[in-house]
Order: sequence, then structure tokens, then C-alpha cells
Amino acid sequence: MQLDKQLISRLEKLARLQLSEAEREKLTGDLQRILDMVDKLQELDTGGILPLVYLNDENGSLRPDEVDRHLTTKEALQNAPKHDSRFFRVPKVIDSI
Repeated sequence: MQLDKQLISRLEKLARLQLSEAEREKLTGDLQRILDMVDKLQELDTGGILPLVYLNDENGSLRPDEVDRHLTTKEALQNAPKHDSRFFRVPKVIDSI
């Protein structure tokens, strides 16, 4: 996969970045090296290898879920800068792209 200026520009917009031309060129090089490494990994034959589930032979023991003290709606909202009767009010951070 080759990266072009249009793709870098789209990624910049999606990530809400404002990069200089030098930063764009460095990012393009870095991303291309990452993609080249992934392509190199695709060459490996992993047919007879089982998927790794755990890093060691010991399975982690999970504790049972237990209901403990929980906050009431009033307690949860008491320090919130903005809220209505049941919900936190936050500013919109995602615009349509």
C-alpha cells in the first residue's frame, strides 16, 4: 500500500491535526515504514501455529462480580459542572466530517 498526499490529508483531518509540510513528510515516511513491516510479516507461514491466548501457561483467575456500594444519581451529579436531572451535560466534540 502506498501513501499519497490525499490520504495523509484525510488522516490529518480525521485526527484533527494541523501539520506542517515537514511533519506531513515525516509522517508519510513513518507510516510507510509501518506498512512495509506489516507486509513483511504477511510473508511468514503461520499455518501450523496455534493462536496465542495467554503469554504463560497459567490462566488468570477472575474474581466473581459482586454488587457493592454504588452512587445514587444525585451523588454522581453533585460535582458535575453541568447536568440536568439525570445526565451529565458535555460539549459536543465530534462534528460531521
